[in-house]
Amino acid sequence: MIQRLWMISVIFILVGCQTPPEPIHDEEIEPVQSLSVDDITVGLSMDTLIEERWQKDRDMFSEAVQELGADIIVKAANGNDALQIAQAERMISDGVDVLVLVPHNAEAAATIVGRAQAAGIPVISYDRLVKNANVDLYISFDNEEVGRLQAEAMLKAVPSGQYVYIGGASTDNNAHLMREGVYEVLKPHIDAGRIQVVYDEWTDAWKPSEAKANMLEALSANDHDIDAVIAANDATAGGVIEALKEAGIEQTIPIVGQDAELQGITRLIDDQQLMTVYKSIKALTQKAAEVAIKLAKDEPLETSHLINNGKKDVPTIFLTPVSVTKETIKETVIDDGFHSHESIYLE
Repeated sequence: MIQRLWMISVIFILVGCQTPPEPIHDEEIEPVQSLSVDDITVGLSMDTLIEERWQKDRDMFSEAVQELGADIIVKAANGNDALQIAQAERMISDGVDVLVLVPHNAEAAATIVGRAQAAGIPVISYDRLVKNANVDLYISFDNEEVGRLQAEAMLKAVPSGQYVYIGGASTDNNAHLMREGVYEVLKPHIDAGRIQVVYDEWTDAWKPSEAKANMLEALSANDHDIDAVIAANDATAGGVIEALKEAGIEQTIPIVGQDAELQGITRLIDDQQLMTVYKSIKALTQKAAEVAIKLAKDEPLETSHLINNGKKDVPTIFLTPVSVTKETIKETVIDDGFHSHESIYLE
């Protein structure tokens, strides 16, 4: 009994002799530091570089990121979903701080978003919205407005007659939005019987060869009686023109496109294309680089819209597209530095 009391006494003495911890004052607690720009690496996962437009996105975005002081890794998947996923996974494992994603397939790319965010990496959906995924930010142009601009220009040139719509890739959410914009403008004229859309088809992977095949089918189905063609972009417009040539049709049919590619602009000058839509890649890439750095540093963003992608309302930044005609080339694509006067006019 005496031994037990002695042990208890020792325990009390030891407990009582422990030195209480010194209080930590506020000034001694160091705040969590955000990444320095010099430490940030941006990953850019692209669908393709086949079209001139996407080459410009790559170059301008890379330049904008580097001007802000960050590093960048760029991968392009050549329209292959599995390759894009594998490339993105490699960037994730390499430890990029933010992933900027141009999806080939709006649905399949959700896998990339999930894996990035499991690794704590924020994802920006660049110019094409990834569907059914927890995307942190979507930055693009108002693609419904692109379609509206196309339809308005065509109605001004061809207020009545038989229209053909050559759409973009069905896997690209932008293609659906542009089509909605086109039909929003055309619907009252369709309902009034002034316009008949006699052919409407998607273009697999935005390929000009597929657009050409679609246009040949439209010509055959309508005995070559076509008055106007709205093409989803300048590349598909080029396919339409090839189809007209192959069918032996002297081109008097107005055609519209978008992207303001150099070939599209030269077709405006040669009266082979009525108009195109310019989406300032300079403005888009600079803004995308800015918000990518902010996301990597976990800084707050200012957004103008919320767009539902099937899973969430995605914070969205929209830029404004601009109609370009033969008469407005200088004040749009030349003044913005997208194309030089010399490259357009071959001087």
